[in-house]
Amino acid sequence: MNLVESLKFALRALTAHRTRTFLSASGIAIGIAAVILLTSIGAGIQRFVLSEFTQFGTNIVNITPGKTRTRGASTGSISSVRLLTIEDSLALKSSRHAVYTNATVTGNAEVRGNGRSRRVTVYGQGPDFDRAFNMHTVIGQFLPADDPRNPRAFAVLGAKVHKELYGSTNPLGSVLQVGGSRFRIIGVMAAKGQVLGFDLDDTVYIPTARALEIFNREGVMEVQVVYPPATPLDEVMQDIKRIMIKRHGREDFTITPQQQMLSTLSTVLNVLTFAVAVLGGISLLVGAVGMITLMHITVTERMAEIGLLNALGATPMRIRILFLLESTALSTLGGVVGLLTGSGIAGLLGILVSDLPISIPWRYVIAALLLSGIIGLAAGVVPAIRAARLNPVDALRAE
Repeated sequence: MNLVESLKFALRALTAHRTRTFLSASGIAIGIAAVILLTSIGAGIQRFVLSEFTQFGTNIVNITPGKTRTRGASTGSISSVRLLTIEDSLALKSSRHAVYTNATVTGNAEVRGNGRSRRVTVYGQGPDFDRAFNMHTVIGQFLPADDPRNPRAFAVLGAKVHKELYGSTNPLGSVLQVGGSRFRIIGVMAAKGQVLGFDLDDTVYIPTARALEIFNREGVMEVQVVYPPATPLDEVMQDIKRIMIKRHGREDFTITPQQQMLSTLSTVLNVLTFAVAVLGGISLLVGAVGMITLMHITVTERMAEIGLLNALGATPMRIRILFLLESTALSTLGGVVGLLTGSGIAGLLGILVSDLPISIPWRYVIAALLLSGIIGLAAGVVPAIRAARLNPVDALRAE
């Protein structure tokens, strides 16, 4: 028997017991489908989360007050933290790598306009905020480049606030009361939707200095620096550190690049995707156990056939190959069915559930298919050796 004849022989053995073959292959198929489905959802969520973060750009550095990492014998962060101010943001404009700088203050306040009121998130931002974070207005303009220390009382509405307070009416020129202060509306932002649970449309944007007054704060919560994408990050951070230390006299601030946050987040999400792949692999392991059991039963049931093969001159090596081909073909069949089933369900979920991010990670798919082939070989090794070692006379007597 050559290899082709051996393969035909193995396939005939599988088709002779269709129900048993179907049930055994189903175990592998379910395992492969589970790996594909779970990793597709995991990889889709990873891409979704990363896209949510990167829609504002990746060439951003965040500066926050306080030093989060300590050295030497210190038992914690520096207790007397110098606040970040609007002046710090203005000083950072002198960096040779700074394209935009922005000082941010965030709070929650009740706003009133057009006879209606609503409690929203109020952002104190600088005039470069819209360009720094790829935000756009659909009506009017964003905050103008006034004196950052004493800006005019202008406000820009988020899309949802505009709809809730003014409906389809043009709000430009209307007076909006934020807390106890009055602002003139000069623009409406384009709809942005929710980003990781934060509704960017249910917001009002006012100048940073005005937000400090409303929320009774002395310093800003964060300063962002946008740098050219091609600039080395280390150079950007060193220049920012130099300017800030010159102003503060020491390093009492923390610099966090957006790229670092994305790298950390990507690592965590990769671990989660691998974890769900392992969970799917448990189903594959269960299918492997079922296949090993089947191959052992097959040897017992086909002892007479094995004896006949020996009597006709089949060598122990040929008998081992026959059983290995049979188990490999069985696992490959299950793997292909699992691949088609898992990919089909994943694609169907992506169509039916529009909010569910689906992305098939083919590296896990290929790994699962290779694993199914290895399982087939492993499942057939011991039974094949056992079959090859049977005494022809004893095997022929078995019925």
